[in-house]
Amino acid sequence: MRTPTIVCALGMLVLTAGGPEAQMLKVPVETFTLPNGMRVVVHEDHSAPLVAVNVWYHVGSGREVKGRSGFAHLFEHMLFQGSEHVGDDKHFAIVQDAGGAANGSTNADRTNYFELVPSNFLETALWLESDRMGFLLGALSQAKLDNQRDVVKNERRQNYENRPYGMTFIRMGELMYPDGHPYHWPTIGYQADLTAASLDDVKGFFSQWYNPNNASLVVAGDVKPAEVKQLVTRYFGDLPAGPKAPALSPQPVTLRRRLRRQ
Repeated sequence: MRTPTIVCALGMLVLTAGGPEAQMLKVPVETFTLPNGMRVVVHEDHSAPLVAVNVWYHVGSGREVKGRSGFAHLFEHMLFQGSEHVGDDKHFAIVQDAGGAANGSTNADRTNYFELVPSNFLETALWLESDRMGFLLGALSQAKLDNQRDVVKNERRQNYENRPYGMTFIRMGELMYPDGHPYHWPTIGYQADLTAASLDDVKGFFSQWYNPNNASLVVAGDVKPAEVKQLVTRYFGDLPAGPKAPALSPQPVTLRRRLRRQ
């Protein structure tokens, strides 16, 4: 008996059993793009009275430059600290008071932020995401930067520096990719780079990358696509597009010899 294989692809989940009896589960979506360039994907599913809102910014640590590592992950923290119309540290509180959950994640290629809330709080989730996309800089202060910089530096100590074999993945990246390659440095960043980051540095990074034309929004759950389009247009449609992201040239790497580091 052959073991079934699950293959995930955009817009569908395929379950193959190795024969003509293969089954396909289709996930229907509707897509549209706002005039400012933000791409939107909507999936309607009324099986539970919930909705997931997920914003993906097409920037990760691979878009940083040497000497300025850790910025993408730092902003994963900074975006939860409040914006011009959302009080300091209120993002989580608003979502939790609605009976929902929120979080974010960062890797070398993208940063995402999401809320899972009862479907009648869809508008609240969209408002929160649009406000930090369009109005974060007005509330970004040196005090907030210093606070979250220390949080991230301590996260690095806990998860990497003070954990057995914790530095393994950092060392692997440094060995596999040459100095200057965007995958050479870790997503968490280097302590010296985090220490040296100025308020102007992080504001510049945000202005370059955290714009509607460099983001994709996914809304899935107990929603009607027409309502989603109306709300998304209301909250994101007037946010100005930012600078066009520079093309990312592939940088293939060949290991010509075995490398070891103590």
